[in-house]
Formats: sequence, structure tokens, C-alpha cells
Amino acid sequence: MPTTPTLRPLRWWDIAVVERIEEDLFPEDPWSTEMFWSELADVPRSRYYVAAEIDGEIAGYAGLMSQAGAAPRSVEGWIQNIAVARGHQGKGLGAVLLQALLEEAVRRQCAEVWLEVRTDNDSAKRLYTRYGFEPVGIRRGYYQPGDHDALIMRKALV
Repeated sequence: MPTTPTLRPLRWWDIAVVERIEEDLFPEDPWSTEMFWSELADVPRSRYYVAAEIDGEIAGYAGLMSQAGAAPRSVEGWIQNIAVARGHQGKGLGAVLLQALLEEAVRRQCAEVWLEVRTDNDSAKRLYTRYGFEPVGIRRGYYQPGDHDALIMRKALV
């Protein structure tokens, strides 16, 4: 990576830039303005969102949700999204963002972290596998309107 990314909290004024990245990367099913507002409204209570800046521009972003888990007194994390702008892909920025989310999950005492990824997103699946996520199921037709399946993956933290 030619320039080291700077990680900082994602803020409401970043939404317009983030939406452009979303629309470029996920043209069938980008997150809406309302979805981003809703997520950021729960920071820091149950959400953590980070932006990665390179040379003063947002090159990627990622989000984590933490909530009570199924077991008593347990907390689980859900990776809400990780996105790297097209011009910054293949340089390790996705791993930097994922690592930031996993570190926050540990700070929040999550016992495990879950995520959903499109079954045809091979680069993301390789990244998650490299970080110890294991496939545990499929959500058929999860991504709409394209009717794409989601692979559910899980990583135990404790």
C-alpha cells in the first residue's frame, strides 16, 4: 500500500462519499442514506463505524454491530459492511478495516463475530477465511433485488 491509511470514526457528513462508493461497488443493492443514518444513530451504543482515509480521501469504510448473544451474558458482533473503493482494492485495505472491527469486537467483549457475504464475492470470502471465519450456512435470496445468496460466516473470539 503506497500510503498508510488513517482510520477515524465514520461521521454523518461522510455519508455522501460513502454512498458513491456503495453505488459503484454494489449497484444492485447499495445501502440507502436512511440505512447509513440509522446505523450511525446507534454509535457508540451498539454500533462502531470506521472510515479509512488515504491522502485525505475516504478509501474505505466498515461497520460492526454488537448485541446480546444467544448464551446468557454473552455478546455477539455482526460485521455490517466492509467496502473498499475500487481504486484502492487489492492493497490490503480490506484487511486493515476487518482488523479494526475485530479489535473493537474484542473491546466490546464479543464472544463471536458473524457476517454475511455474497456467495459470488470470492475476494471477500478469502479475506474472511484468512482471518479465521468459517462458513456456517446460506441465506437464499438474501441480496435483493438480484436474488443473490449470502454465505453466513462465524469467528469465535473467546
